[in-house]
Amino acid sequence: MVEERMGDCWSHTKDQFDNLEKHTQWGIEYLEKYTKFVKERSEIETNYAKQIRNLSKKYQPKKNSREEEESKYTFCRAFLTTLNELNDYAGQHEVIAENLTSQIIAELSRYLQELKSERKSHFHEGRKAQQHIESSWKQLESCKRKFERDCKEADRAQQYFEKMDADINVTKADVEKARQQAQLRQQMANDSKSDYSSYLQKFNQEQNEHYFTVIPNIFQKLQDMEEKRIERIGVCMKTFADVDRQVLPIVGKCLDGMTKAAESIEPKSDSKQVVESYKSGFEPPGDVEFEDYGQAMKRTASDTSLSNSREAKEKSAGKSKGKLWPFIKNKNKGSGPEDFSHLPPEQRRKKLQGKLDELNKDIQKEMDQRDALTKMKDVYVKNPQMGDPTSVDPRLTEIGQNIEKLQFEVQKFEGWLAEVEERMPSKSDTHRRSGLYETQNNTTVGNNCAQDRESPDGSYTEEQNSETQVKANINPNPTSTTPEFDDEFDDEEALPTIGTCKALYPFEGHNEGTIAVAEGELLYVIEEDKGDGWTRVRRNEDEEGYVPTSYVEVFLETNAKGAMTYI
Repeated sequence: MVEERMGDCWSHTKDQFDNLEKHTQWGIEYLEKYTKFVKERSEIETNYAKQIRNLSKKYQPKKNSREEEESKYTFCRAFLTTLNELNDYAGQHEVIAENLTSQIIAELSRYLQELKSERKSHFHEGRKAQQHIESSWKQLESCKRKFERDCKEADRAQQYFEKMDADINVTKADVEKARQQAQLRQQMANDSKSDYSSYLQKFNQEQNEHYFTVIPNIFQKLQDMEEKRIERIGVCMKTFADVDRQVLPIVGKCLDGMTKAAESIEPKSDSKQVVESYKSGFEPPGDVEFEDYGQAMKRTASDTSLSNSREAKEKSAGKSKGKLWPFIKNKNKGSGPEDFSHLPPEQRRKKLQGKLDELNKDIQKEMDQRDALTKMKDVYVKNPQMGDPTSVDPRLTEIGQNIEKLQFEVQKFEGWLAEVEERMPSKSDTHRRSGLYETQNNTTVGNNCAQDRESPDGSYTEEQNSETQVKANINPNPTSTTPEFDDEFDDEEALPTIGTCKALYPFEGHNEGTIAVAEGELLYVIEEDKGDGWTRVRRNEDEEGYVPTSYVEVFLETNAKGAMTYI
Protein backbone atom coordinates (compact mmCIF):
# COMPACT_ATOMS: atom_id res chain seq x y z
CA MET A 1 0.00 0.00 0.00
CA VAL A 2 2.82 2.33 0.85
CA GLU A 3 4.53 1.64 -2.48
CA GLU A 4 1.28 2.30 -4.34
CA ARG A 5 0.77 5.54 -2.46
CA MET A 6 4.21 6.81 -3.28
CA GLY A 7 3.66 6.31 -7.00
CA ASP A 8 6.53 7.98 -8.95
CA CYS A 9 7.94 9.70 -5.89
CA TRP A 10 11.68 10.12 -5.59
CA SER A 11 11.47 7.81 -2.53
CA HIS A 12 11.99 4.98 -4.97
CA THR A 13 15.53 6.27 -5.14
CA LYS A 14 16.07 6.08 -1.38
CA ASP A 15 19.28 4.21 -2.00
CA GLN A 16 20.47 7.00 -4.35
CA PHE A 17 20.74 9.80 -1.84
CA ASP A 18 24.18 10.92 -3.06
CA ASN A 19 23.10 10.86 -6.72
CA LEU A 20 20.10 13.04 -5.97
CA GLU A 21 22.37 15.46 -4.17
CA LYS A 22 24.58 15.69 -7.26
CA HIS A 23 21.59 16.11 -9.56
CA THR A 24 20.07 18.99 -7.58
CA GLN A 25 23.47 20.69 -7.48
CA TRP A 26 23.69 20.38 -11.26
CA GLY A 27 20.19 21.92 -11.54
CA ILE A 28 21.32 24.94 -9.53
CA GLU A 29 24.44 25.33 -11.70
CA TYR A 30 22.28 25.13 -14.82
CA LEU A 31 20.04 27.89 -13.46
CA GLU A 32 23.13 30.01 -12.80
CA LYS A 33 24.29 29.39 -16.36
CA TYR A 34 20.94 30.55 -17.75
CA THR A 35 21.10 33.65 -15.55
CA LYS A 36 24.54 34.44 -16.95
CA PHE A 37 23.21 33.98 -20.48
CA VAL A 38 20.41 36.50 -19.90
CA LYS A 39 22.86 38.93 -18.29
CA GLU A 40 25.16 38.79 -21.31
CA ARG A 41 22.18 39.32 -23.63
CA SER A 42 21.21 42.37 -21.58
CA GLU A 43 24.75 43.76 -21.88
CA ILE A 44 24.65 43.23 -25.65
CA GLU A 45 21.37 45.15 -25.88
CA THR A 46 22.80 47.98 -23.76
CA ASN A 47 25.94 48.26 -25.87
CA TYR A 48 23.94 48.06 -29.09
CA ALA A 49 21.60 50.83 -27.92
CA LYS A 50 24.61 52.95 -26.95
CA GLN A 51 26.23 52.48 -30.35
CA ILE A 52 22.97 53.30 -32.13
CA ARG A 53 22.55 56.47 -30.06
CA ASN A 54 26.15 57.51 -30.77
CA LEU A 55 25.59 56.89 -34.48
CA SER A 56 22.43 59.00 -34.45
CA LYS A 57 24.20 61.78 -32.52
CA LYS A 58 27.22 61.67 -34.86
CA TYR A 59 25.12 62.41 -37.94
CA GLN A 60 22.83 64.99 -36.35
CA PRO A 61 23.23 68.38 -38.11
CA LYS A 62 25.65 70.73 -36.41
CA LYS A 63 24.44 73.98 -34.86
CA ASN A 64 25.56 76.38 -37.59
CA SER A 65 24.26 78.23 -40.60
CA ARG A 66 24.52 75.06 -42.67
CA GLU A 67 21.82 73.47 -40.51
CA GLU A 68 19.35 76.16 -41.54
CA GLU A 69 20.32 75.62 -45.17
CA GLU A 70 19.82 71.85 -44.95
CA SER A 71 16.43 72.16 -43.26
CA LYS A 72 15.01 73.59 -46.48
CA TYR A 73 15.29 70.32 -48.36
CA THR A 74 12.87 67.43 -47.91
CA PHE A 75 15.56 64.76 -48.15
CA CYS A 76 17.56 66.47 -45.37
CA ARG A 77 14.47 66.67 -43.18
CA ALA A 78 13.71 63.02 -43.95
CA PHE A 79 17.22 62.01 -42.91
CA LEU A 80 16.89 64.03 -39.68
CA THR A 81 13.58 62.25 -38.97
CA THR A 82 15.29 58.91 -39.62
CA LEU A 83 18.02 59.81 -37.12
CA ASN A 84 15.42 60.76 -34.51
CA GLU A 85 13.47 57.55 -35.10
CA LEU A 86 16.71 55.61 -34.88
CA ASN A 87 17.37 57.25 -31.53
CA ASP A 88 13.92 56.11 -30.33
CA TYR A 89 14.68 52.66 -31.76
CA ALA A 90 17.82 52.55 -29.61
CA GLY A 91 15.68 53.46 -26.61
CA GLN A 92 13.60 50.33 -27.13
CA HIS A 93 16.73 48.19 -26.94
CA GLU A 94 17.52 49.91 -23.66
CA VAL A 95 14.01 48.96 -22.50
CA ILE A 96 14.75 45.35 -23.45
CA ALA A 97 17.96 45.43 -21.40
CA GLU A 98 16.17 47.00 -18.40
CA ASN A 99 13.32 44.48 -18.51
CA LEU A 100 15.71 41.54 -18.82
CA THR A 101 17.56 42.82 -15.79
CA SER A 102 14.52 43.53 -13.64
CA GLN A 103 12.21 40.69 -14.70
CA ILE A 104 14.68 37.83 -15.14
CA ILE A 105 18.17 38.50 -13.81
CA ALA A 106 17.11 40.07 -10.52
CA GLU A 107 14.38 37.46 -9.96
CA LEU A 108 16.64 34.52 -10.75
CA SER A 109 19.42 35.87 -8.54
CA ARG A 110 17.03 36.12 -5.62
CA TYR A 111 15.51 32.70 -6.38
CA LEU A 112 18.94 31.09 -6.60
CA GLN A 113 19.71 32.19 -3.06
CA GLU A 114 16.42 30.78 -1.83
CA LEU A 115 16.95 27.56 -3.80
CA LYS A 116 20.42 27.01 -2.40
CA SER A 117 19.17 27.62 1.14
CA GLU A 118 16.20 25.25 0.68
CA ARG A 119 18.35 22.52 -0.85
CA LYS A 120 20.86 22.83 1.96
CA SER A 121 18.08 22.53 4.54
CA HIS A 122 16.58 19.40 2.93
CA PHE A 123 19.88 17.59 2.59
CA HIS A 124 20.86 18.55 6.11
CA GLU A 125 17.62 16.98 7.30
CA GLY A 126 18.32 13.88 5.21
CA ARG A 127 21.84 13.53 6.53
CA LYS A 128 20.55 13.91 10.06
CA ALA A 129 18.02 11.11 9.46
CA GLN A 130 20.74 8.93 7.99
CA GLN A 131 23.02 9.57 10.93
CA HIS A 132 20.20 8.68 13.32
CA ILE A 133 19.42 5.36 11.63
CA GLU A 134 23.10 4.55 11.43
CA SER A 135 23.47 5.32 15.13
CA SER A 136 20.50 3.07 15.92
CA TRP A 137 22.01 0.34 13.83
CA LYS A 138 25.27 0.59 15.74
CA GLN A 139 23.45 0.37 19.05
CA LEU A 140 21.55 -2.66 17.77
CA GLU A 141 24.81 -4.27 16.77
CA SER A 142 26.24 -3.51 20.20
CA CYS A 143 23.24 -5.14 21.94
CA LYS A 144 23.54 -8.08 19.62
CA ARG A 145 27.24 -8.57 20.37
CA LYS A 146 26.60 -8.22 24.13
CA PHE A 147 23.84 -10.82 23.93
CA GLU A 148 26.13 -13.13 22.00
CA ARG A 149 28.94 -12.62 24.47
CA ASP A 150 26.68 -13.20 27.46
CA CYS A 151 25.31 -16.41 25.91
CA LYS A 152 28.80 -17.75 25.38
CA GLU A 153 29.75 -16.84 28.92
CA ALA A 154 26.61 -18.57 30.23
CA ASP A 155 27.45 -21.71 28.20
CA ARG A 156 30.97 -21.78 29.56
CA ALA A 157 29.74 -21.22 33.11
CA GLN A 158 27.17 -24.06 32.71
CA GLN A 159 29.79 -26.39 31.30
CA TYR A 160 32.17 -25.55 34.16
CA PHE A 161 29.41 -26.20 36.73
CA GLU A 162 28.60 -29.56 35.18
CA LYS A 163 32.25 -30.46 35.18
CA MET A 164 32.66 -29.49 38.84
CA ASP A 165 29.49 -31.31 39.78
CA ALA A 166 30.74 -34.54 38.21
CA ASP A 167 34.17 -34.37 39.80
CA ILE A 168 34.10 -36.31 43.14
CA ASN A 169 37.24 -34.61 44.27
CA VAL A 170 35.65 -31.15 44.29
CA THR A 171 34.21 -29.90 47.49
CA LYS A 172 30.56 -29.22 47.82
CA ALA A 173 31.30 -25.52 48.35
CA ASP A 174 33.13 -25.25 45.02
CA VAL A 175 30.28 -27.01 43.29
CA GLU A 176 27.79 -24.58 44.80
CA LYS A 177 29.90 -21.68 43.78
CA ALA A 178 30.12 -22.95 40.22
CA ARG A 179 26.35 -23.49 40.18
CA GLN A 180 25.68 -19.95 41.34
CA GLN A 181 28.12 -18.58 38.73
CA ALA A 182 26.34 -20.54 36.04
CA GLN A 183 22.98 -19.22 37.16
CA LEU A 184 24.36 -15.61 37.18
CA ARG A 185 25.71 -15.95 33.67
CA GLN A 186 22.46 -17.44 32.51
CA GLN A 187 20.58 -14.52 34.04
CA MET A 188 22.87 -12.06 32.34
CA ALA A 189 22.36 -13.81 29.02
CA ASN A 190 18.60 -13.69 29.55
CA ASP A 191 18.82 -9.96 30.29
CA SER A 192 20.97 -9.33 27.21
CA LYS A 193 18.50 -11.31 25.15
CA SER A 194 15.67 -9.23 26.49
CA ASP A 195 17.57 -5.98 25.74
CA TYR A 196 18.54 -7.16 22.28
CA SER A 197 14.99 -8.21 21.51
CA SER A 198 13.60 -4.93 22.74
CA TYR A 199 16.12 -2.77 20.83
CA LEU A 200 15.73 -4.87 17.72
CA GLN A 201 12.03 -4.19 17.75
CA LYS A 202 12.70 -0.49 18.29
CA PHE A 203 15.27 -0.39 15.45
CA ASN A 204 12.93 -2.10 13.06
CA GLN A 205 10.29 0.52 13.79
CA GLU A 206 12.79 3.35 13.31
CA GLN A 207 14.14 1.80 10.13
CA ASN A 208 10.64 1.39 8.76
CA GLU A 209 9.85 4.99 9.65
CA HIS A 210 13.15 6.14 8.13
CA TYR A 211 12.72 4.47 4.77
CA PHE A 212 8.97 4.83 4.44
CA THR A 213 8.28 8.18 6.10
CA VAL A 214 11.28 10.39 6.85
CA ILE A 215 13.33 9.86 3.72
CA PRO A 216 10.30 9.86 1.36
CA ASN A 217 9.18 13.16 2.87
CA ILE A 218 12.62 14.67 2.42
CA PHE A 219 12.87 13.38 -1.13
CA GLN A 220 9.37 14.66 -1.86
CA LYS A 221 10.49 18.12 -0.76
CA LEU A 222 13.54 17.84 -2.99
CA GLN A 223 11.35 16.74 -5.87
CA ASP A 224 9.00 19.69 -5.35
CA MET A 225 12.02 22.00 -5.17
CA GLU A 226 13.39 20.61 -8.43
CA GLU A 227 10.05 20.93 -10.20
CA LYS A 228 9.74 24.54 -9.08
CA ARG A 229 13.24 25.22 -10.39
CA ILE A 230 12.38 23.77 -13.78
CA GLU A 231 9.09 25.64 -13.84
CA ARG A 232 10.89 28.88 -12.99
CA ILE A 233 13.30 28.39 -15.91
CA GLY A 234 10.33 27.87 -18.21
CA VAL A 235 8.68 31.09 -16.98
CA CYS A 236 11.93 33.02 -17.48
CA MET A 237 12.30 31.68 -21.00
CA LYS A 238 8.79 32.84 -21.80
CA THR A 239 9.53 36.24 -20.26
CA PHE A 240 12.70 36.36 -22.33
CA ALA A 241 10.58 36.23 -25.49
CA ASP A 242 7.84 38.51 -24.13
CA VAL A 243 10.35 41.26 -23.35
CA ASP A 244 11.20 41.45 -27.05
CA ARG A 245 7.57 41.14 -28.10
CA GLN A 246 6.50 44.05 -25.86
CA VAL A 247 8.68 46.57 -27.72
CA LEU A 248 7.74 45.37 -31.20
CA PRO A 249 4.80 47.83 -31.57
CA ILE A 250 7.01 50.82 -30.75
CA VAL A 251 9.84 49.47 -32.92
CA GLY A 252 7.28 49.10 -35.69
CA LYS A 253 6.24 52.74 -35.21
CA CYS A 254 9.89 53.80 -35.45
CA LEU A 255 10.28 51.89 -38.69
CA ASP A 256 6.98 53.30 -39.98
CA GLY A 257 8.28 56.77 -39.16
CA MET A 258 11.43 56.10 -41.19
CA THR A 259 9.32 54.84 -44.10
CA LYS A 260 7.00 57.84 -43.90
CA ALA A 261 10.00 60.19 -43.83
CA ALA A 262 11.41 58.52 -46.93
CA GLU A 263 8.06 58.81 -48.71
CA SER A 264 7.87 62.53 -47.84
CA ILE A 265 10.90 63.32 -50.01
CA GLU A 266 9.88 65.54 -52.93
CA PRO A 267 12.58 65.84 -55.62
CA LYS A 268 10.77 68.61 -57.50
CA SER A 269 10.29 70.65 -54.35
CA ASP A 270 13.98 70.30 -53.49
CA SER A 271 15.04 71.33 -56.99
CA LYS A 272 12.79 74.39 -56.75
CA GLN A 273 14.37 75.16 -53.39
CA VAL A 274 17.78 75.20 -55.08
CA VAL A 275 16.45 77.81 -57.49
CA GLU A 276 15.08 79.90 -54.60
CA SER A 277 18.32 79.58 -52.64
CA TYR A 278 20.66 80.62 -55.42
CA LYS A 279 18.45 82.99 -57.42
CA SER A 280 20.59 86.10 -57.75
CA GLY A 281 18.08 88.62 -59.07
CA PHE A 282 20.31 89.56 -61.98
CA GLU A 283 18.58 90.14 -65.30
CA PRO A 284 20.15 88.66 -68.44
CA PRO A 285 22.17 91.24 -70.39
CA GLY A 286 20.64 92.92 -73.39
CA ASP A 287 21.34 91.99 -76.96
CA VAL A 288 24.80 92.85 -78.23
CA GLU A 289 24.52 95.45 -80.94
CA PHE A 290 26.05 94.94 -84.35
CA GLU A 291 29.17 96.99 -84.92
CA ASP A 292 29.78 97.67 -88.54
CA TYR A 293 33.51 97.73 -89.14
CA GLY A 294 33.06 98.00 -92.86
CA GLN A 295 32.39 101.74 -92.80
CA ALA A 296 35.18 104.27 -92.70
CA MET A 297 36.20 105.45 -89.24
CA LYS A 298 35.79 109.11 -88.41
CA ARG A 299 37.52 110.51 -85.44
CA THR A 300 37.89 114.05 -84.21
CA ALA A 301 40.71 115.33 -82.13
CA SER A 302 38.34 116.29 -79.33
CA ASP A 303 37.21 112.74 -78.53
CA THR A 304 40.57 110.98 -78.85
CA SER A 305 40.99 110.26 -75.16
CA LEU A 306 37.41 109.16 -74.71
CA SER A 307 37.41 106.78 -77.68
CA ASN A 308 40.77 105.41 -76.61
CA SER A 309 39.42 104.74 -73.20
CA ARG A 310 36.32 103.08 -74.64
CA GLU A 311 38.41 100.89 -76.93
CA ALA A 312 40.67 100.01 -74.01
CA LYS A 313 37.73 99.05 -71.84
CA GLU A 314 36.23 96.83 -74.52
CA LYS A 315 39.56 95.10 -75.05
CA SER A 316 40.17 94.68 -71.36
CA ALA A 317 36.69 93.20 -70.96
CA GLY A 318 37.73 90.44 -73.31
CA LYS A 319 40.91 89.76 -71.33
CA SER A 320 40.49 90.37 -67.64
CA LYS A 321 36.70 90.40 -67.43
CA GLY A 322 35.73 87.62 -69.78
CA LYS A 323 32.81 86.50 -67.63
CA LEU A 324 29.66 88.45 -66.85
CA TRP A 325 29.59 89.69 -63.29
CA PRO A 326 26.74 87.47 -62.10
CA PHE A 327 28.96 84.47 -62.89
CA ILE A 328 32.18 85.76 -61.35
CA LYS A 329 33.28 83.56 -58.47
CA ASN A 330 33.43 85.40 -55.18
CA LYS A 331 36.87 85.03 -53.70
CA ASN A 332 35.86 86.49 -50.37
CA LYS A 333 35.17 83.49 -48.12
CA GLY A 334 34.44 85.57 -45.05
CA SER A 335 31.05 86.49 -43.64
CA GLY A 336 30.97 89.73 -45.65
CA PRO A 337 29.81 93.20 -44.61
CA GLU A 338 26.94 93.76 -42.26
CA ASP A 339 24.57 94.91 -45.01
CA PHE A 340 25.31 91.78 -47.12
CA SER A 341 26.30 94.03 -50.03
CA HIS A 342 28.69 91.31 -51.22
CA LEU A 343 25.69 89.15 -52.22
CA PRO A 344 23.55 89.27 -55.37
CA PRO A 345 20.34 91.32 -55.03
CA GLU A 346 17.91 88.46 -54.42
CA GLN A 347 20.21 86.74 -51.91
CA ARG A 348 20.88 90.04 -50.19
CA ARG A 349 17.16 90.73 -49.90
CA LYS A 350 16.59 87.30 -48.31
CA LYS A 351 19.44 87.76 -45.84
CA LEU A 352 18.22 91.24 -44.82
CA GLN A 353 14.64 89.95 -44.41
CA GLY A 354 15.89 87.05 -42.27
CA LYS A 355 17.91 89.45 -40.12
CA LEU A 356 14.86 91.67 -39.66
CA ASP A 357 12.78 88.68 -38.57
CA GLU A 358 15.41 87.76 -35.97
CA LEU A 359 15.56 91.33 -34.65
CA ASN A 360 11.77 91.54 -34.39
CA LYS A 361 11.71 88.28 -32.44
CA ASP A 362 14.36 89.65 -30.07
CA ILE A 363 12.37 92.85 -29.61
CA GLN A 364 9.21 90.89 -28.85
CA LYS A 365 11.11 88.80 -26.33
CA GLU A 366 12.49 91.87 -24.60
CA MET A 367 9.04 93.48 -24.55
CA ASP A 368 7.54 90.35 -22.99
CA GLN A 369 10.19 90.48 -20.26
CA ARG A 370 9.48 94.18 -19.73
CA ASP A 371 5.74 93.51 -19.40
CA ALA A 372 6.38 90.72 -16.90
CA LEU A 373 8.70 92.90 -14.81
CA THR A 374 6.20 95.78 -14.96
CA LYS A 375 3.47 93.51 -13.59
CA MET A 376 5.84 92.30 -10.88
CA LYS A 377 6.63 95.89 -9.93
CA ASP A 378 2.91 96.69 -9.70
CA VAL A 379 2.45 93.71 -7.39
CA TYR A 380 5.35 94.93 -5.21
CA VAL A 381 3.83 98.42 -5.09
CA LYS A 382 0.44 97.07 -3.97
CA ASN A 383 2.01 94.51 -1.61
CA PRO A 384 5.32 95.90 -0.25
CA GLN A 385 5.79 92.83 1.95
CA MET A 386 6.34 90.74 -1.19
CA GLY A 387 9.32 92.77 -2.40
CA ASP A 388 10.93 96.13 -3.08
CA PRO A 389 9.52 97.81 -6.23
CA THR A 390 12.78 99.69 -6.85
CA SER A 391 14.68 96.41 -7.15
CA VAL A 392 13.09 95.90 -10.56
CA ASP A 393 14.06 99.33 -11.98
CA PRO A 394 17.67 98.46 -13.03
CA ARG A 395 16.47 95.51 -15.03
CA LEU A 396 13.67 97.56 -16.63
CA THR A 397 16.22 100.23 -17.62
CA GLU A 398 18.49 97.61 -19.12
CA ILE A 399 15.63 96.08 -21.11
CA GLY A 400 14.60 99.53 -22.35
CA GLN A 401 18.12 100.16 -23.60
CA ASN A 402 18.18 96.79 -25.31
CA ILE A 403 14.88 97.53 -27.06
CA GLU A 404 16.21 100.89 -28.27
CA LYS A 405 19.34 99.24 -29.67
CA LEU A 406 17.31 96.57 -31.40
CA GLN A 407 14.88 99.12 -32.84
CA PHE A 408 17.84 101.09 -34.18
CA GLU A 409 19.15 97.93 -35.82
CA VAL A 410 15.71 97.27 -37.30
CA GLN A 411 15.61 100.77 -38.83
CA LYS A 412 19.08 100.27 -40.26
CA PHE A 413 18.24 96.93 -41.86
CA GLU A 414 14.86 98.20 -43.07
CA GLY A 415 16.67 101.01 -44.86
CA TRP A 416 19.00 98.57 -46.54
CA LEU A 417 16.09 96.31 -47.46
CA ALA A 418 14.15 99.22 -48.97
CA GLU A 419 17.24 100.21 -50.94
CA VAL A 420 17.60 96.68 -52.33
CA GLU A 421 13.93 96.37 -53.20
CA GLU A 422 14.02 99.71 -55.02
CA ARG A 423 17.04 98.57 -57.00
CA MET A 424 15.83 95.10 -57.79
CA PRO A 425 16.19 94.89 -61.59
CA SER A 426 13.12 94.52 -63.73
CA LYS A 427 12.77 93.43 -67.32
CA SER A 428 12.43 97.04 -68.38
CA ASP A 429 15.95 97.70 -67.10
CA THR A 430 17.56 95.26 -69.54
CA HIS A 431 18.24 97.79 -72.30
CA ARG A 432 19.47 100.40 -69.82
CA ARG A 433 22.27 98.03 -68.73
CA SER A 434 23.84 98.05 -72.21
CA GLY A 435 25.71 101.29 -71.47
CA LEU A 436 25.49 104.92 -70.55
CA TYR A 437 26.83 106.26 -73.83
CA GLU A 438 24.30 104.80 -76.28
CA THR A 439 23.02 106.90 -79.18
CA GLN A 440 19.94 108.11 -77.40
CA ASN A 441 18.81 111.28 -75.67
CA ASN A 442 21.64 112.35 -73.40
CA THR A 443 19.26 114.64 -71.56
CA THR A 444 17.51 111.55 -70.28
CA VAL A 445 20.79 110.33 -68.92
CA GLY A 446 21.43 113.65 -67.26
CA ASN A 447 18.03 113.68 -65.61
CA ASN A 448 18.14 110.13 -64.30
CA CYS A 449 18.26 109.54 -60.59
CA ALA A 450 20.99 107.50 -58.93
CA GLN A 451 21.96 104.65 -61.24
CA ASP A 452 21.85 100.99 -60.25
CA ARG A 453 25.41 99.81 -60.53
CA GLU A 454 26.68 96.32 -60.25
CA SER A 455 30.13 95.75 -58.85
CA PRO A 456 32.30 92.78 -59.81
CA ASP A 457 31.46 91.18 -56.47
CA GLY A 458 27.69 91.54 -56.97
CA SER A 459 27.23 94.60 -54.67
CA TYR A 460 25.70 97.91 -55.64
CA THR A 461 26.95 101.46 -55.27
CA GLU A 462 25.10 104.72 -55.60
CA GLU A 463 26.36 108.03 -56.97
CA GLN A 464 24.70 111.43 -57.18
CA ASN A 465 23.02 112.81 -60.28
CA SER A 466 25.68 115.48 -60.56
CA GLU A 467 28.37 112.88 -61.15
CA THR A 468 26.36 111.26 -63.93
CA GLN A 469 25.73 114.66 -65.48
CA VAL A 470 29.38 115.55 -65.33
CA LYS A 471 30.34 112.31 -67.05
CA ALA A 472 27.66 112.81 -69.65
CA ASN A 473 29.01 116.28 -70.34
CA ILE A 474 32.46 114.89 -71.04
CA ASN A 475 31.17 113.82 -74.42
CA PRO A 476 27.86 115.57 -74.94
CA ASN A 477 27.43 114.31 -78.47
CA PRO A 478 28.69 110.74 -78.63
CA THR A 479 28.27 109.24 -82.06
CA SER A 480 27.50 105.57 -81.77
CA THR A 481 27.07 105.22 -85.51
CA THR A 482 30.70 106.15 -86.08
CA PRO A 483 32.71 102.99 -86.57
CA GLU A 484 35.52 102.38 -84.13
CA PHE A 485 38.92 100.94 -84.88
CA ASP A 486 39.32 97.17 -84.94
CA ASP A 487 40.20 95.65 -81.57
CA GLU A 488 41.63 92.41 -82.82
CA PHE A 489 45.00 93.93 -83.62
CA ASP A 490 45.37 95.89 -80.36
CA ASP A 491 44.58 93.23 -77.68
CA GLU A 492 48.11 93.11 -76.33
CA GLU A 493 48.71 96.87 -76.27
CA ALA A 494 48.70 98.63 -72.87
CA LEU A 495 45.97 101.22 -72.35
CA PRO A 496 47.17 104.81 -72.35
CA THR A 497 47.17 106.85 -69.16
CA ILE A 498 44.48 109.51 -69.14
CA GLY A 499 45.07 110.90 -65.65
CA THR A 500 45.85 110.16 -62.02
CA CYS A 501 43.80 109.51 -58.91
CA LYS A 502 44.23 109.46 -55.14
CA ALA A 503 42.53 106.80 -52.95
CA LEU A 504 40.25 108.44 -50.40
CA TYR A 505 39.43 105.16 -48.61
CA PRO A 506 41.04 101.71 -48.46
CA PHE A 507 39.56 99.09 -50.81
CA GLU A 508 40.34 95.36 -50.42
CA GLY A 509 39.47 94.24 -53.95
CA HIS A 510 38.76 90.57 -53.30
CA ASN A 511 36.88 89.88 -56.52
CA GLU A 512 38.06 89.17 -60.01
CA GLY A 513 38.84 92.30 -62.04
CA THR A 514 39.33 94.56 -58.98
CA ILE A 515 42.55 95.81 -57.42
CA ALA A 516 43.26 96.53 -53.75
CA VAL A 517 44.30 100.09 -52.84
CA ALA A 518 45.39 101.77 -49.62
CA GLU A 519 44.10 105.10 -48.35
CA GLY A 520 46.14 107.98 -49.81
CA GLU A 521 47.74 105.82 -52.53
CA LEU A 522 48.35 107.52 -55.92
CA LEU A 523 47.46 105.56 -59.07
CA TYR A 524 47.22 106.08 -62.82
CA VAL A 525 43.79 106.31 -64.41
CA ILE A 526 43.55 104.30 -67.64
CA GLU A 527 39.77 104.24 -68.06
CA GLU A 528 37.03 106.57 -66.86
CA ASP A 529 33.82 105.62 -65.08
CA LYS A 530 31.34 104.63 -67.82
CA GLY A 531 28.30 104.96 -65.60
CA ASP A 532 28.70 101.68 -63.74
CA GLY A 533 30.40 103.22 -60.69
CA TRP A 534 33.89 101.78 -61.41
CA THR A 535 37.12 103.41 -62.58
CA ARG A 536 40.00 101.43 -64.08
CA VAL A 537 43.44 102.26 -62.62
CA ARG A 538 47.00 101.01 -62.88
CA ARG A 539 49.67 100.72 -60.16
CA ASN A 540 52.53 99.59 -62.40
CA GLU A 541 52.91 97.84 -65.71
CA ASP A 542 51.61 94.51 -64.32
CA GLU A 543 48.98 95.58 -61.77
CA GLU A 544 45.73 97.14 -62.93
CA GLY A 545 42.04 96.73 -62.17
CA TYR A 546 38.80 98.45 -61.17
CA VAL A 547 38.11 100.48 -58.00
CA PRO A 548 34.86 102.15 -56.90
CA THR A 549 34.72 105.67 -58.33
CA SER A 550 33.45 106.97 -55.01
CA TYR A 551 36.63 105.69 -53.30
CA VAL A 552 39.05 107.85 -55.36
CA GLU A 553 39.63 111.47 -56.35
CA VAL A 554 40.33 111.56 -60.13
CA PHE A 555 42.51 114.13 -61.91
CA LEU A 556 42.14 113.85 -65.70
CA GLU A 557 44.85 115.12 -67.99
CA THR A 558 44.31 118.30 -69.97
CA ASN A 559 43.74 116.53 -73.25
CA ALA A 560 41.24 114.11 -71.71
CA LYS A 561 38.07 116.09 -72.51
CA GLY A 562 39.11 119.13 -70.54
CA ALA A 563 41.04 119.36 -67.29
CA MET A 564 38.21 118.10 -65.12
CA THR A 565 38.45 117.02 -61.47
CA TYR A 566 35.69 115.17 -59.67
CA ILE A 567 35.08 112.89 -56.71
